[in-house]
Amino acid sequence: MQAPRDETVSEAAPGFVSDYLLYLLAAASEAASAQFHQTVRAAGLRVPEWRVLACLLDEDGAMVTQLATVALAEQSRLTRIILQMEKRDLVVRRGDAADKRRVRVHLTPEGRSLATRLVAEAKVHEAELIRTLSGGDGARLKPALRSLLAALEPGTSETARRGTGQKTGSQVKENMD
Repeated sequence: MQAPRDETVSEAAPGFVSDYLLYLLAAASEAASAQFHQTVRAAGLRVPEWRVLACLLDEDGAMVTQLATVALAEQSRLTRIILQMEKRDLVVRRGDAADKRRVRVHLTPEGRSLATRLVAEAKVHEAELIRTLSGGDGARLKPALRSLLAALEPGTSETARRGTGQKTGSQVKENMD
């Protein structure tokens, strides 16, 4: 015979995973992204293709290495994806004018049109997500995440960020209180 569970203990002290920052970040990203990725798939794109189009809308002519970083994809996989996108007339690859060994990726008119439409829809989705947060959390979320990303940037130390005017972890916390 099992003893009855004490519900107050589980409510008062969340388990490790449900209160773990990395789980919370991943779960929130997965849930929010899943909603918008339906729109991406309805437009005939896979998620990495959407990310490439959005990145190129910000910086047309980016190199594959830059796109891989922002699109969160391994470079050789992204190269294959870009080749497929080129066959579908969404992007075109061109040699770099300064260094012919480098390849830059550019939007075609069709790719630009699709990216423009999806970015507009992504902004609406983002605004809806932010509105679901209460007490000013929505306004603080993006700056806090940007600070976290900056703090995790390789070669960036807390001391270096203080010297460059970048907010440190303690400064971000002060802004969030």
